[in-house]
Amino acid sequence: MSVLLFPGQGSQSVGMGKDIFNAHPESHIWFEKADDILGFDLSEIMFEGSEEDLKQTKVTQPAVFLNSFIRYQLNKSNYTATAVAGHSLGEFTALIANGVLNFEEGLSLVSQRAMAMQKACDDTKGTMAAILGLEDDVVEKLCHETQGIVVAANYNCPGQLVISGEIEAIEKAVESATEAGARRALVLNVNGAFHSPLMSSAQSQLRKAIENTKFKNPSVPIYQNVTGKAEDDPDVIKSNLNAQLTSSVKWTQTMKNMVSDGHDTYIEFGAKVLSGFLRRVDRSLTVTQL
Repeated sequence: MSVLLFPGQGSQSVGMGKDIFNAHPESHIWFEKADDILGFDLSEIMFEGSEEDLKQTKVTQPAVFLNSFIRYQLNKSNYTATAVAGHSLGEFTALIANGVLNFEEGLSLVSQRAMAMQKACDDTKGTMAAILGLEDDVVEKLCHETQGIVVAANYNCPGQLVISGEIEAIEKAVESATEAGARRALVLNVNGAFHSPLMSSAQSQLRKAIENTKFKNPSVPIYQNVTGKAEDDPDVIKSNLNAQLTSSVKWTQTMKNMVSDGHDTYIEFGAKVLSGFLRRVDRSLTVTQL
């Protein structure tokens, strides 16, 4: 039973996509379509831009989406999926892989999501921090006890939880995590508090775009971040996709549910991030990166 996986923001790298552009002329149409839809030369930034250029949310999200999508397009005939899943932004790519959205719809939503999140980042002073080596419930307790807005944002894998919120609150939570025995606790170099209440303005904007997009019935279920469970109802998928912006990414829970449901083969398109997380859950799984 194979699950197709799609990474999210944070998996970008300088020169991303250039290898497939050079090796696969049939990929050019997708790069050109993306540039036309977005109204700027995304492929040029992906191929030649600096790390700083790629860090802009309005660039990062379409770039990660496009890189994963094209790798999926080039390889999809080799795999029969029984489910799909994506980490945060990656859910949009996953929804193309199971037929809920087409490329144009997916990229349009990603672009609107990125612009809304960029504005929310500009309007609020937030950040994120990675906490390694503590149990999830310990980190959750630290967040609850810290004054200000700070929440558990990304349950990436056992022993790795990313928190998100106001800058001062995050700094205090990092100190508390260090005192509690975290192996590492560090503020991340991001420009906003993703998956926290500070993204509420972006959520209201994205909701309109999602509601105005027709979601088709999926060919296979998608494991969604908000619940960690497999969903196949388009209305439920829509609701969860919108809630994702201010809710935790329950990736640890998702992985455990996928394994429990009998999925033993995983293919990640575009990075090697999610593959590493999976191996922290079960080293016996078959995991491929493309």
